[in-house]
Amino acid sequence: MLYYLDPADPFPPVSEAGPDGLLAFGGDLSTSRLLEAYRKGIFPWYDEDPILWWCPDPRFVLFPDELKISKSMRPLLNGQRMRFSINSAFREVMICCQQTGRPGQNGTWINEEIIKSYTDLHLLGYAHSAECWMDDQLAGGLYGVRLGNIFFGESMFSEVSNASKFAFIKMVQLLKSDGVQLIDCQVYTGHLESLGARMIPRNEFLEILDANVGD
Repeated sequence: MLYYLDPADPFPPVSEAGPDGLLAFGGDLSTSRLLEAYRKGIFPWYDEDPILWWCPDPRFVLFPDELKISKSMRPLLNGQRMRFSINSAFREVMICCQQTGRPGQNGTWINEEIIKSYTDLHLLGYAHSAECWMDDQLAGGLYGVRLGNIFFGESMFSEVSNASKFAFIKMVQLLKSDGVQLIDCQVYTGHLESLGARMIPRNEFLEILDANVGD
C-alpha cells in the first residue's frame, strides 16, 4: 500500500513499503519532516512532484571498518595533489551534484527545493559536505546528513578522475575517528561497492539506526 502524506501526517511504518522500497508520497521538505524521515530510515528521492519517500529492503551501507582503499588511491590520499575539506562549500557541492549527469537518468532529482531544504539542514548543523580541491578549484565532493553516529550519504560528484573517491575516503576516515558506526548509501552503486559498501537487511539497518541515531 502506498501512503499519501498531508503536511501534518506522520510517516507510516516502514514495513508498509512496497517491494521496491517506496513507502509514501506527498508531505513536504521541512527540516522537521526530513529529520523525522532520517531517524526512521526514510529518505526522499523523486524527479518531480509529488515527493516520494523510500525505505528499501535490503539497504546499501558501508561500515567504516570495511572501507576498501585501492593501491592506486594511496598516492593521492598521501600526496599534495588533492586537498580535503569539510563544510567549506556546501551549496556549491549540492549544485555540482545537481549538474552531474548520471548513467541511465535523463535529469536530476536535486531540484531547487531540495537544495534549499538541505541548506537549511546544513545551517542547523545536520547536513555536511566533503570537498576535494585541486589548484583551489572544487574538483569533487559529496553531501549528506549526520544524526548521532550515523551518516546518511545523499549524492556525490567528480569533475576530475578519483576526486569523489578521494573526498569519500577522507570523509569516511574522519567520520570513523569521530565515532560514526555506519554510512547509509541508500541504494546500490558499483562505485560504492568497490569502496566496501554492501547490502544488509532493512531490519538490521533499523536496529543499528535505533542504537546510534539518538534523540
